[in-house]
Amino acid sequence: MPQDHPTLTRRNLLKCAAVALPLVPLAVLPSRAARADAASLPLVTPDDAQAKALKYVPDAKTSKDAKPGSHCGNCVQYQGASGSAQGPCQIFPGKAVKSTGWCSVWAPQM
Repeated sequence: MPQDHPTLTRRNLLKCAAVALPLVPLAVLPSRAARADAASLPLVTPDDAQAKALKYVPDAKTSKDAKPGSHCGNCVQYQGASGSAQGPCQIFPGKAVKSTGWCSVWAPQM
């Protein structure tokens, strides 16, 4: 009886790894480019309509909704370099957020 899917063998695994491994650096390029452009991105302001809807504040300590220790710098959506003062955020495309900021979409980095 023919199989519906190929059997995973060590040989097939090594072939896939040999093809995929050289592509890993290409996956990193977009995030590096986004970080390099972070300095030129305009900052999100609390007056922005989307920021208001998501309760964004530039300082998490001023938010009554933020859990202690939560801020943009340790959010999974934050794309700035570790330790940076500000950086891009997936929630606010084309804009940067303060790493000390917070919004209601905050989720911890894993």
